[in-house]
Amino acid sequence: MIEATAQAAFIPRSEKEPWVRLAIRKLDALKILLMVLWETKSLDTKKYAVLSEHLDEIGTLNIEMQKSAHAEHTAKITGGI
Repeated sequence: MIEATAQAAFIPRSEKEPWVRLAIRKLDALKILLMVLWETKSLDTKKYAVLSEHLDEIGTLNIEMQKSAHAEHTAKITGGI
């Protein structure tokens, strides 16, 4: 997830979309693993809540980056119309 996010941060906007999608998929997998830890009582509720909140913030940033990259990609394809 970190590698995909870092890669997306340092390449041209028109090339970001695949990297951002990869980061989002990896973040979703991490959220699922975190939920499994919590449901099996391997992680207490307070720690789960704090980690989930941070991951949600990262997810919001990734979604914003994806929207921006998609808009750039669409504009490039349609010729800016």
